[in-house]
Amino acid sequence: MTQKQTKIHPSAIALLPFGLFLCLFIGTGIYFSTQNVEFAFYQLPAPIAVLPAIVLAVLMSKDKLNDAIGQFIEGVSHRDITAMCMIYLLAGAFSAVAKATGGVDATVNLGLAVLPSSFILPGLFLISAFIATSMGTSMGTIAAVAPVALGIADTTGIDAALMAGVVLSGAMFGDNLSIISDTTIAATRSQGCHMKDKFRENVKIAVPAAVVALVIFFISNEVTVAPVAGDVDWLAVLPYLTILVLAVSGMNVFVVLAIGILFAGIVGMVQTPDYSLMTFGQDVYKGFGSMQEIFLLSLLIGGLAELMRQQGGLAFVTDKLSTLIMSRADKDAEKGSPRASEAGIAALVSMTNLCTANNTVAIIVAGGVAKELSVQHDVAPKRSASLLDIFSCVIQGVLPYGAQALLLGSIFELSPLSVVSQSYYCFLLAIAAAFAIARTKGQHPA
Repeated sequence: MTQKQTKIHPSAIALLPFGLFLCLFIGTGIYFSTQNVEFAFYQLPAPIAVLPAIVLAVLMSKDKLNDAIGQFIEGVSHRDITAMCMIYLLAGAFSAVAKATGGVDATVNLGLAVLPSSFILPGLFLISAFIATSMGTSMGTIAAVAPVALGIADTTGIDAALMAGVVLSGAMFGDNLSIISDTTIAATRSQGCHMKDKFRENVKIAVPAAVVALVIFFISNEVTVAPVAGDVDWLAVLPYLTILVLAVSGMNVFVVLAIGILFAGIVGMVQTPDYSLMTFGQDVYKGFGSMQEIFLLSLLIGGLAELMRQQGGLAFVTDKLSTLIMSRADKDAEKGSPRASEAGIAALVSMTNLCTANNTVAIIVAGGVAKELSVQHDVAPKRSASLLDIFSCVIQGVLPYGAQALLLGSIFELSPLSVVSQSYYCFLLAIAAAFAIARTKGQHPA
């Protein structure tokens, strides 16, 4: 039986639950920070902070209670949310098994042997960027690289938050440029342009930001403990090398991580007599448990986003911004400048991403309005697709409740806020893109 489809009317009030969540999640963290409480942002767990917002959203619904709860469940079960949660579980399992079987330590030794101590941070940025570009997913990249990066940080004395920010920066750089990324596919399809054209447009903005980020990471590369690479256990390294090779080859991220888990378990059983099949199963489950917080939060945020969408919150954001953009663009029409439309596209996808915490979904939601703006005000499809992808990745890379920051925070045992505060590339990408928009004079569809 299908639910009756009703027209969604824009409503600013529908955004109130989201504001409540932010106030509780960020506000309590800031308060406890001022009180010098350790782990300030963990005093109120994020999955608990979102519960009052969900209750408020359900109570605000004009539909029947069962229908409102059904909408929440629909958001929880969205395929993108389910996919993220499965990646969490597999990433946690691989990390736990690889650590227990010596894979992390062996790979850290390999990394220290290959990367000069003065080039650890820039090197990890480039490695993360290459893997993400090849895989087309920032989440898969983080799952593969983060445990090794944490081990290197512990060995060299490099600040863990900075190391996490480097991995996040590289992952978002690659995700933004990859031609097989979900965000690229969504952006190019919604704007009607070729992937190669969007890629060329992106490179003009992303590469300068990446170069500056590399310089910052090089300057920040303060190794407090002289790294000493131990003997490399190549058999223990093989599971990591395998998932990197498979990821770069374009294999599905779920298959890649599943193979990595099994391979790491086999290596452990071969090398360690006491490592049994039962121990392997316990490590896998331990890895699942390590992802409990972000697993729950992602599900709950997905349900809250769907409630806000059904109640007109996202429609309000898109309608108001598109009206403002149209007004500004009309004023600039005499000059033939699409600058206002480009700025509007950036603001539109940014606001949508803030509400959905998912860059692919944000592009899909904002794509229709962006296409209308680009057609009416002579913004090339490749340009609008590029801006959609860039600003969705910028916001996703600085969201403390985004999947990437949550995954890194879980692996590094850090507050997601401390992770995103070190995501220098994302901030630089925003500046580079804003500068590119400011320089816009006239452009015709191509």
